[in-house]
Amino acid sequence: MLTVVCETPGNLRAEQRARPVCAPGEVLVRVRRVGVCGTDLHIFGGTQPFLQYPRVMGHEFSGEVAEAPQGGRLAVGDTVYVMPYLSCGQCIACRKGKTNCCVAIQVLGVHRDGAFCEYLALPEQFVHKAEGVTLDQAAMVEFLAIGAHAVRRAQVLAGQRVLVVGAGPIGMAAMIFAGLRGAQVTALDARQDRLDFCLRELGVAAAVTLGTDDEVQLRDATHGEYFDVVMDATGNAKAMERGLQFVCHGGSYVLISVVQGSIGFSDPEFHKRETTLLGSRNATAEDFETVLQAMRAGQVPTAALNTHRMPLADVPADFAQLLDPARGVVKALIEV
Repeated sequence: MLTVVCETPGNLRAEQRARPVCAPGEVLVRVRRVGVCGTDLHIFGGTQPFLQYPRVMGHEFSGEVAEAPQGGRLAVGDTVYVMPYLSCGQCIACRKGKTNCCVAIQVLGVHRDGAFCEYLALPEQFVHKAEGVTLDQAAMVEFLAIGAHAVRRAQVLAGQRVLVVGAGPIGMAAMIFAGLRGAQVTALDARQDRLDFCLRELGVAAAVTLGTDDEVQLRDATHGEYFDVVMDATGNAKAMERGLQFVCHGGSYVLISVVQGSIGFSDPEFHKRETTLLGSRNATAEDFETVLQAMRAGQVPTAALNTHRMPLADVPADFAQLLDPARGVVKALIEV
């Protein structure tokens, strides 16, 4: 089967590998769509902190069941999506239902090879029927679930002011699901094209361009009170450190993005606000179901989000183009 391997940062190579053989309890998935995520771009760029090379990227994907255990809940031909966080089910996090931060988590495309290939054999419990959504939509459930998880972690309420810093796909996902909870959402980003997209397609209440007067704009727009919830989806340490200043007194700061190394901020500023600081990692089955329900209800503009496509065979030559801001990529789907 065709497989695309990231051998070292910036170096992708196509090769032929044997089609995987299912172990007991596994399902063979024929991969059909793979979403390109910021994680994949960080792997390609050499800035993903949890990875060793070489690696087959790809953790946002949908497909069709090619083989399934007899008597299971899946059958050959079923359209499926995959929860790519392979959790142990036994550690302290899993026992709490927080499989998204399992002590021994294996994320497809990061800790083990992912979906830039034609077939994957996976434990059946992580493969789910994609009922009522298309293959394209099913490949977008995972990144949207990350945003939905962050919104749920923050316990966003109707009428609250929410600032999302970083208008990439994960930030957009947070905007969508904060908006569905009735929050007043503001987007902050350096790219005007991304902000225009958020206003046009996501219906955010306001968009502020990163710059010398952004703090003034955010202060004035909130009558000097700032935001009930601030979410960082930048993957930038300086932005993560700066974001605390936009949290209102008694507010919450949610770090969705992850960077290598340490970050810090003023302890007096943190304490005087009695800030709630939250890390948000991956998503759970509950968040995936939230996304699927919203998709079925037509509440997620998936067609607008999917701005680019390419066949798997073209990935080694053309993948780097997805990093070019001039191309206006929001969510690219690889067709297998």
